[in-house]
Amino acid sequence: MRKIIIGLFLLIGLTEIKAQEKPEGLFIGSKAPDFKAKDQDGKDVRLKDLLKKGKVVLVFYRGYWCPYCNRELSRLQDSLSLIQEKGATVVAVSPEKPELIKQTVEKTKAAYPVIYDEGMKIMKGYEVEYELEETTLARYRSSGLDIEKNNGDNGKYLPVPAVYIIDKESNVTYRFFDTDYKKRPSIAEILKNL
Repeated sequence: MRKIIIGLFLLIGLTEIKAQEKPEGLFIGSKAPDFKAKDQDGKDVRLKDLLKKGKVVLVFYRGYWCPYCNRELSRLQDSLSLIQEKGATVVAVSPEKPELIKQTVEKTKAAYPVIYDEGMKIMKGYEVEYELEETTLARYRSSGLDIEKNNGDNGKYLPVPAVYIIDKESNVTYRFFDTDYKKRPSIAEILKNL
C-alpha cells in the first residue's frame, strides 16, 4: 500500500512538472519585449520603430503547412486596410526558415512583415514556444512534413498561435492565447481592441 501511495505522489509530481513546462504567454498589462528581425524581403523589422507609428498586432504562426495559420494570415491581409485605418501595423512571426516564409507569403498574399524568429528569441520573449513530443513529430514526418528540417536551428519547437496587440508604450493591451491551434481570434475582435 505504501508503495502505491509513493508511486501515486511521484506520478502527480511528474504531471505537475510537465504541466509547468507549458507556455503561458504574456498577459495583458505586460511589457512587450523589443525585437529585431528580417522580414520576407530581407528588411529589418524592429518593434520599437513600429510602435513609434502606432499599435502593433503581433501574430505567431506555426508554418506554411498549417491551414489554420494560412487562413488567419489571409484574413489579416484581407482586412489590412481596416487595421491600418486604426493606425496599427501587423507583424507575423514564425520559427520556419526564410525560404519557407516565402511560401507562406505566396499562399496568403501577406503584404505586412512576416519574420523568421532566428534562435526563437521572439517566441521565448513572448513565452509562446513549446517543444513538440516525439510522437507528434513522427506523425508529422509520416505525412511528409519534417518540422525540424523546416525550422532549421529552431528544431522541434513551435509557437502557440497567439495574437498580441501592443500599444505605443510597449504594453500588451490585448491577447489571444489558446493552445488549440484550430482557434483564432476574429478580425472583428482584433479591430474592436485596436
